Amino acid sequence: MRTVGCVRWTRAEWGPLYATVRGPLRRRTWRAIPLALTAVGLTAALHFVQNQSWGYGFVQDVGAVRAADPLWLALLRTPLSLFVPALDLPVWGALAQLLFVFGIAEICLGRWRTLALAYAATLAGTLYARVGVWLGPDSPLGLSAADAHVVDTGPSAAVVGLAVFVGLRYGARVTAGAVIASMVAEVLLKENLAGREHLAAIAAMLVLCAIPAARRRRVREESGSGLPPGEP
Repeated sequence: MRTVGCVRWTRAEWGPLYATVRGPLRRRTWRAIPLALTAVGLTAALHFVQNQSWGYGFVQDVGAVRAADPLWLALLRTPLSLFVPALDLPVWGALAQLLFVFGIAEICLGRWRTLALAYAATLAGTLYARVGVWLGPDSPLGLSAADAHVVDTGPSAAVVGLAVFVGLRYGARVTAGAVIASMVAEVLLKENLAGREHLAAIAAMLVLCAIPAARRRRVREESGSGLPPGEP
């Protein structure tokens, strides 16, 4: 009975997502995820360059975003900052996450929507860092002045945000909840800027998920009133 229940739960949790991803991958294999492959390749290239004595300064100049930077400069660097991996974390883990999460999102949501959501998640973390430093360490949402000079999270905020968005969109709510819980635990156990930015990215994705849901609910309510949608 437990096995049957586990199978049913697995189908309910991941069935719609699996059915969506399986077909394009079988028909087109790696050609189904060009964005994910490009993201992996660009991240690997930037990782290699920034670990060279001649390349570290270049990558910092074009892709490192800090809250202390002028806003215009941070926004100018944001497109490339999405693919600059953290120096203190294993790059292979970041590449695997990019391939897996970006690949699934690209098939489920489309290439351009995936890219737009990834940048929205990254930008949410970037803007939060500025607000947090402005609020100061005495605020529950604030950050210390030293965090203004810490480089933003890079691809991890986008990966976390996309995982939550796709999970909620395709009914994998337990999976999305587990991602959120793990990010909350990260902040509680290891207070750092990256963890806070991950939560900001998740908050942005929750808002984006809530907008169409609220719109559909409003349409249902208007239809149930007996009047065409849009009429009082």
